[in-house]
Amino acid sequence: MKKIGMIGGFGPESTLEYYRLIIDKYRQQRGEGSLPEIVIYSMDMYTLLTLVEQERWEDVTEFLLKGVNTLHKAGADFGIISANTPHIVYDRLKSASSIPLISIVEETSKKANELGLQRVGLLGTSFTMRASFFQKVFTWNNISIVVPSKKEQDYIQQKLMTEIEFGQFFEETRNGLLTIVKRMIDEDLIEGLILGCTELPLILTKDEYNIPFLNTTKIHVESAIRYCLMED
Repeated sequence: MKKIGMIGGFGPESTLEYYRLIIDKYRQQRGEGSLPEIVIYSMDMYTLLTLVEQERWEDVTEFLLKGVNTLHKAGADFGIISANTPHIVYDRLKSASSIPLISIVEETSKKANELGLQRVGLLGTSFTMRASFFQKVFTWNNISIVVPSKKEQDYIQQKLMTEIEFGQFFEETRNGLLTIVKRMIDEDLIEGLILGCTELPLILTKDEYNIPFLNTTKIHVESAIRYCLMED
């Protein structure tokens, strides 16, 4: 069994959900009396967001690399980052990392491919929706990514940063997000939806409108447990 290393804090609510899901998934595989070894390093979300806003990609990479190295020194055999936005610099980070890393974007792309999806919507932070790192990876599986309009992106970002990141889940906000999804189904013809912020599954808790909602947190955790239990 490999020791799991996780960079958390981006934000705290999703870090808690990651931990809960890791325990649940591991017990499903190994039995109720089993627990995995996990190292969690919680980092400052606001430092990360400031660097990303300023597009200081080298500094973002160095900031995250500090976290990865901390996991390594604590004995982690591999690492995951419990957020989508930091994967903007995943390729740089992976090449400099002292331990293997599992990409939330690559694993979500594999899942979309398994489901036979060809055109999917992407909700997330404004940084994630504006950047191209999801598109780049999904292109490997010939899957197109569609993002909301600028006005819709601003709405999602505002709700994430002022409510959802703080564990506040309002029905009005949930309905507002679903209105965006319904428009994307009707006008953009999406066949599935990526919940590309690890807080979004906390408010959009189930598939809606007869399309799959790809819970990136759950997908990432399932991949981490597979790797954890993989024989050397």
